[in-house]
Amino acid sequence: MIKILYIFIIGLLTSCSIFGKIDQDKSHFEFSLDTLKLYDQSRQREIPIAIYKPTSKVSGKQRLVIFSHGYGQNKGGDYLVYSYLTEFLATKGFFVVSIQHELATDSLLPLTGNLQIVRRLFWERGADNILFVINELKKTNPHLDFKHITLIGHSNGGDMTALFPQKYPNTVKRIITLDNRRMQLPKTKNVKVYSLRSSDQPADEGVLPTEDEVKKYKMKILKLENTIHNEMDDKANNEQRKEIQEYVLSFINN
Repeated sequence: MIKILYIFIIGLLTSCSIFGKIDQDKSHFEFSLDTLKLYDQSRQREIPIAIYKPTSKVSGKQRLVIFSHGYGQNKGGDYLVYSYLTEFLATKGFFVVSIQHELATDSLLPLTGNLQIVRRLFWERGADNILFVINELKKTNPHLDFKHITLIGHSNGGDMTALFPQKYPNTVKRIITLDNRRMQLPKTKNVKVYSLRSSDQPADEGVLPTEDEVKKYKMKILKLENTIHNEMDDKANNEQRKEIQEYVLSFINN
């Protein structure tokens, strides 16, 4: 039974907290959810985030996971619709931050033209959001393990995730994309690269590595035979959720 407690804080940052527990297994941590609005003064940009974290102490340096959502047509709230995965990771002891990349005032994502070109600025902005969040966390949560950061992203958020280590090398330890389709996955031994592919949406040419590149860079590309592109958020059924959870956890612990 999930217990929920809302806490409203009035100030420059607006936050709310939810406390929950997945089950009674002692290997699981209780978790809390806090939503905040950060502000990047240099870009004059608001960055809403959701923080999922264990409520009890985790032994050793706590590992950090940063999640980027798929395209939501600027309606807002998309950083909260992957709770089956963000909450699950929090119960496993991870400090999980989900970023709301789209604001109502942003231009809509281009749907025509060479998408690898016309969407590049959107991915650049997403990568900048991720870097800003990491740097803010270093100030507010110095106990986190910033040497082994994991980035996870779905669809358009996966493209941002794939771009990040290419734009900001030596910042994160691994990336996990959930069916990114446009941005080429990085080919390097400096970051671990994993990708879960849908059963229905092909990636653009050159996005995925060749078999030889997979071996050379020790990447893992796995197809989910029973999960389509649009069922990788909270629309996933229980079987799909469990499969994605298990793969993601194994990737992070690899």
